[in-house]
Amino acid sequence: MWEASTRRYGGKKVWKELVREKRTVARCAVLRLYKAMGLRGVVRGRPVRTTIPDLVADRPLDLVQRTFTATRPNQLWVSDFTYVATWSGFIHIAFITDAFSRRIVGWRASKSMRSDLVLDALEQALYDRDLEGPLVYHSDLEAQYLAIRYTDRLLEAGIEASVGSRGDAYDNALAETINGLYKVEVIYHLGPWKGLEDVEYATLEWVAWYNSQRLMEPLGYVPPAEFEEQFHRTQAETSALVLN
Repeated sequence: MWEASTRRYGGKKVWKELVREKRTVARCAVLRLYKAMGLRGVVRGRPVRTTIPDLVADRPLDLVQRTFTATRPNQLWVSDFTYVATWSGFIHIAFITDAFSRRIVGWRASKSMRSDLVLDALEQALYDRDLEGPLVYHSDLEAQYLAIRYTDRLLEAGIEASVGSRGDAYDNALAETINGLYKVEVIYHLGPWKGLEDVEYATLEWVAWYNSQRLMEPLGYVPPAEFEEQFHRTQAETSALVLN
């Protein structure tokens, strides 16, 4: 019934609808199930909820514990996705960010929230990056990130999955920060949006600018790509001194 309302109804309205259909159920039971299953209806003045946690599937441990730092590239990636309202419907955008440099290493836009959205973003990141050493991949407690195809791909690539804890508002704070920047610098700044094509093009331009030109305060006001270049240059100089 919650799905039939396009995930709009809260527990009270679902209970009212059940009563209308002559189904005998206590209101407290419906509200208890809502809380246990992590369901919510649309609330005025708050963001639309586009994802729900998969509370049944087995999930990895939280290996990050809200510490979104790394000592090298490709040590910790964080991922999340957000939505854009367009004239033709909602568009969903997934981002994968390297915690070391804040560089966006993979992204994908789609009309669907199926696991293909986050899987395609992951494939782009794997194609673009040379993985050396252990890599932890941290995401939210969402069904898309716990899909069998997705977890199998992480295992195949030798990546250790990490999932944020339920009920923790900061369990994926870095990824949500990137979503916030994207919303402010692209969606709210350049909209309104017609559909998938113009959202994709604007996102492509923003990611290129963000990685190569955007000054990042946590990095000492240098762009992510430059921060990584500085790291690799320092590593090469250190190795040369050791060899000499």
